[in-house]
Amino acid sequence: MKTNPDNDTELHDKINRETGRVRWDELERHFAQGNVIYVSETLDLVDIAVRISHDDKEHIARWMGEGKIAKVSDVQAQSWAAGEVELWASVVHPFILVQPDKKQIN
Repeated sequence: MKTNPDNDTELHDKINRETGRVRWDELERHFAQGNVIYVSETLDLVDIAVRISHDDKEHIARWMGEGKIAKVSDVQAQSWAAGEVELWASVVHPFILVQPDKKQIN
């Protein structure tokens, strides 16, 4: 039986503990492999990681359609590299989900 992503507190807590800040230059080789996913600062990074872990296609597709989840673009990568940006990151194999720090965006 599949666990509901809304009630999977064990996975949520595990992902939360493993989420941290990382410099963009540490992610560039993963970006080159196409494995770095942008998560909008309007979404909860840990919640998105849990939903991806549960293969919650409905929500993920909606957020992708809204542009709130997408592969990191070349423009984003260049901007982050130029600014020596740190991002929040969470690994959901094979992807690394990244989210800009809200303070750095404003």
